[in-house]
Amino acid sequence: MSHSVPVQTVATTPFEGQRPGTSGLRKKVKVFAQSHYLENFVQALFDSLDGFSGGTLVVGGDGRYHNRTAVQVILKMAAANGFGRVKVGRGGILSTPAVSCVIRKHKAFGGIVLSASHNPGGPDEDFGIKYNVSAGGPAPEKVTEAVYARTQTISGYRIVEAPDVDLDRLGETTLGDMVVEVIDPVADYAELMEQLFDMDAIRALFAGGFRLCFDAMHAVTGPYAREILEGRLGAAPGTVINGTPLEDFGGGHPDPNLVHAHDLVEVMEGADAPDMGAASDGDGDRNMILGRGIYVTPSDSLAILTANAHLAPGYARGVAGVARSMPTSRAADRVAEKLGIPAFETPTGWKFFGTLLDAGKVTLCGEESFGTGSDHVREKDGLWAVLLWLNVVAKRGESIADIVRGHWAEYGRTYYSRHDYEGIDSDGADRLMAHLRATVPGLVGQTVAGREVVLGDDFAYTDPVDGSTAAKQGIRIGFADGSRIVYRLSGTGTAGATLRVYIERYEPDAARHDLDPQEALADLIAAAGSVADIAGFTGREAPTVIT
Repeated sequence: MSHSVPVQTVATTPFEGQRPGTSGLRKKVKVFAQSHYLENFVQALFDSLDGFSGGTLVVGGDGRYHNRTAVQVILKMAAANGFGRVKVGRGGILSTPAVSCVIRKHKAFGGIVLSASHNPGGPDEDFGIKYNVSAGGPAPEKVTEAVYARTQTISGYRIVEAPDVDLDRLGETTLGDMVVEVIDPVADYAELMEQLFDMDAIRALFAGGFRLCFDAMHAVTGPYAREILEGRLGAAPGTVINGTPLEDFGGGHPDPNLVHAHDLVEVMEGADAPDMGAASDGDGDRNMILGRGIYVTPSDSLAILTANAHLAPGYARGVAGVARSMPTSRAADRVAEKLGIPAFETPTGWKFFGTLLDAGKVTLCGEESFGTGSDHVREKDGLWAVLLWLNVVAKRGESIADIVRGHWAEYGRTYYSRHDYEGIDSDGADRLMAHLRATVPGLVGQTVAGREVVLGDDFAYTDPVDGSTAAKQGIRIGFADGSRIVYRLSGTGTAGATLRVYIERYEPDAARHDLDPQEALADLIAAAGSVADIAGFTGREAPTVIT
């Protein structure tokens, strides 16, 4: 039964800088907390969408500071703008892959994800909002550009006057003519995982003494991992560490890499290390995989999962194709070649995989920035990757290290590293990229680091499905021996610029697969610094983070 509540139209004026990036709009909490700031953006979004009257919207976030406040605003605005139902995760919680799952399963019109992914949380840290379309994936550029254009002209927003909704009690309530349904954030997602993986084989693996340490980093995947790994699969209690989502992620940086997932790294380096270590990030869409004595790079993880996906029931049909972001190593391409399937190279940003997945051209996709996924949803999915690895281990009966080394022996090893220069001066970063754009094409035919340069360009992409284009996606230097150096500016930070430099070298000789990656890539790393004059343009002698 609907309850008539007054719809207010609140006068407002535009804010500068509300252009969503590849992962939505990310700013400091203090920016989002300004009067009308979030409301303007949400109204601009609703104004840019057609045909949602009476439809269903999915809303949830990673639980970071400001999440609950933002959810209440969005619920009241969705009611005022004519949505018929909102499915919201209990406590305002939904992982990013779970939002995609819920949209797809319940045929929702779309969804709003509240997250700044792997960025820190808290009153002085980051917040974010992004829109996902009915297929479950991030909004394409034509939508985000329309939203941005609307933010520049907005003069009012619609919101109902009503008390806050109790987000902690499952069930339905009404907000004006709209139904608010508070859902269990884990249920639909866990059901989907049950359909994809051989849960009996993984249960038997744990029953046989296999030990896993999953670090949820005080972020959103804690409840998902506890329910699925410990609850349904019988992993030992305590398998999930840092499993309670906290508004400030426990003061940590919820980015699953060797630097930030230090609790997990410490466990895996201990004398009694478990068989496998894994971590996920703030909103649950990234993953890091460790074996005893080995770190699996995300690029290698994508390649190994592509080669072994058929071992999981959800992929027994085989892999139609694989896609990777341009800076991700070409390890997966070599698997695709052997399997006789297409390999696609896209710009960075998960939305570029969406059209390929929707068209059935690819089954698996991944990015070097700790993101892997498949056609089960339209987001990268951290816990899914962990479960697929567990399925592969259970079926092959080998350790993580043996699986990785066996893969290298068969396909060759691609030594790979990413060097991040964080928080650098934006002007210096732009000048560095301009310098590269002017000079790199002229390197073709020359010798750099003892190797012949065969490619020098600024990567541009034409989508093979919808024909859309993306330019200036990263500077590439390709060598005759298959080595590469890639430079790009990241769009995920909220202060200054982040320069990312990616270095890779292919090594077919199994006798040379035990080098430290920084050592194996030393000459290319030095060349990457000198070609771009990184020190000259940024004032930095060394990267902030090496992964």
